[in-house]
Amino acid sequence: MKAPFRPIEFLSRDVELDRRADGSMVLRSRHRLIPYERHVPTFLAKWADEAPDRVWLAQRRGADRAWLKVTYAEAKKRVDALTQALLDRGFGPDKPVMPISGNSIEFGLLTMAAMQARAPLAPASPAYSLMSQDHAKLAYIVKLIRPAMIFMQNGAMFAKALASLDATGLLEGVTLVHVDDAPPGLQSTPYAALEATKPTDAVARSLAAIDGKTVGKFLFTSGSTGMPKAVVNTQEMMCANIAMGQMSRVRKPDEPPGVMLDWLPWNHTMGGNATFQANLADGGTTYIDDGRPVPGMFEETLRNLREVPTTYFANVPAGYAMLATALERDDELARVFFRDLKVLAYGGATLPDDLYDRMQALSVRHTGYRIPFVTGWGCTETAPTATSVHWASERVGLIGLPFPGVELKMIPTGEDGRYELRLRGIIVTPGYHRQPELTATMFDEEGFYRIGDAGRFVDPADPAQGLIFDGRVVEDFKLMSGTFVLVGTLRTTVIAAATPVLQDAVIAGQDKSYVAILGFPNIAACRLLARDSDGQLPLADVLRYPAVVSRLKDGIATMNREARGSSMQVKRALLMTEPPSVDGHELTDKGYINQRATLTRRKALVEKLYADPPDPDVIIIG
Repeated sequence: MKAPFRPIEFLSRDVELDRRADGSMVLRSRHRLIPYERHVPTFLAKWADEAPDRVWLAQRRGADRAWLKVTYAEAKKRVDALTQALLDRGFGPDKPVMPISGNSIEFGLLTMAAMQARAPLAPASPAYSLMSQDHAKLAYIVKLIRPAMIFMQNGAMFAKALASLDATGLLEGVTLVHVDDAPPGLQSTPYAALEATKPTDAVARSLAAIDGKTVGKFLFTSGSTGMPKAVVNTQEMMCANIAMGQMSRVRKPDEPPGVMLDWLPWNHTMGGNATFQANLADGGTTYIDDGRPVPGMFEETLRNLREVPTTYFANVPAGYAMLATALERDDELARVFFRDLKVLAYGGATLPDDLYDRMQALSVRHTGYRIPFVTGWGCTETAPTATSVHWASERVGLIGLPFPGVELKMIPTGEDGRYELRLRGIIVTPGYHRQPELTATMFDEEGFYRIGDAGRFVDPADPAQGLIFDGRVVEDFKLMSGTFVLVGTLRTTVIAAATPVLQDAVIAGQDKSYVAILGFPNIAACRLLARDSDGQLPLADVLRYPAVVSRLKDGIATMNREARGSSMQVKRALLMTEPPSVDGHELTDKGYINQRATLTRRKALVEKLYADPPDPDVIIIG
């Protein structure tokens, strides 16, 4: 890979490191944070004035699936009408608006309207309604937030979930709003009726009343506790984080506006804050992608990429695995994809080296340049990005350096070169809504947020080389020998080693003599290995197919030979047919597997892993 990177001006890596007597350190950028806007709707007003005819949002609609487009000027008019409708109904700081459906043009417009009316937006994961069987998480967050409005794109799709809420009295006093098809048996207001409202000067007065401490959103995170927590996101948090991101890559005055194809869910901090709002701040165009990086849905993403040359593309590693294969097979798709592309971004897990190499080879083939891969690190409580890889790195797995205005505290964990990470700065939430007991445990004695993650320097002698993510401190455990197993590090390593068989993995072995894994298979890849691309074989038979088992065994065996100790070696594996359960708290809203909950819920499978003699389905790694 000798080709140069596409020329992009990034923020320089200028950091300082304070070393303390107790072994802890504080890392910060020497760059001063630029002034930031007072609230997010400012950006909509700015671009409606400066680029009224530029498309802001687009989504496929109708039987012919043509792109429905909304310009900045049109969006501002519709948002002001929605704002007036909310104000007329008494909405404000104590009356949240809760969308429960996926990304849509109407969702985007309502997001801005709720902020303009100072009514906190509290978007819930559609999975709580559509994938859950007991709707327990949905009921929990409705009780916690007490929304004044529940919004859905298609009311009929959410009938079962709404009926469950209604049966327990949780819909009393809640205005239901639907775009298509009213929920049967319930009174619901058509979304179009809200947009038909004529704005008055009350909209401007409400906007003038917004300040940095105004709550813009309640964003839900489930993490390891099971039930979601409502993270307060103030306007200052979100706008400061947008400014930090803008500093990380310099946009030239003559640079064309950004174009993004976005599937990341807006109910989550990465999709709702880091992509949707950041692209709005830059005056970009967001094409809403109804595809997903899963078999049967990624075809929609590929169809969209053939029509939408993007300047910025973000996905999870599983999505890049599918994309790389498609680009290698289709030169015309690759030509369109790389034509205007400036930056690739990944998150959710470490990008395997082979995917990085394949994407760079494709870029060089079609443009002559390598494309910078960027990523960041943070969480719902940090709005979300606290550190960023703001340079053209030749390696993956980094989480970068702190943004300007962010302090990163590093506390030794006892493992050589590994530190617990904590955060302080304007982007850190003031706490959890109506959960003071949880808020009280968030911060240490210096006011640093205890995020629970660990990291290490690429080069301890040169902090500017950045940090590597090194797992979740709370997930780590000891083997019977007393050796620490770094779960996050081993998880990403074993997934990469067993590619493409593993979609994800759960690490077992606490108080055992060796590490074993429960694997969530990449079903599409396994069926290809089993020569069953048409899906005729039962999944259990596919997972027993010799080529699947061999690929898993050989990959992990190679990893074991290269490992630095028993804590990074896996002796047994079991591929599971049951996907992660939302109701069982196994899957967080950002798609991360809750290790503790999965091991608890699947205790019988863990026992099978360590049974002697081993069960026939348990794969023994040589």
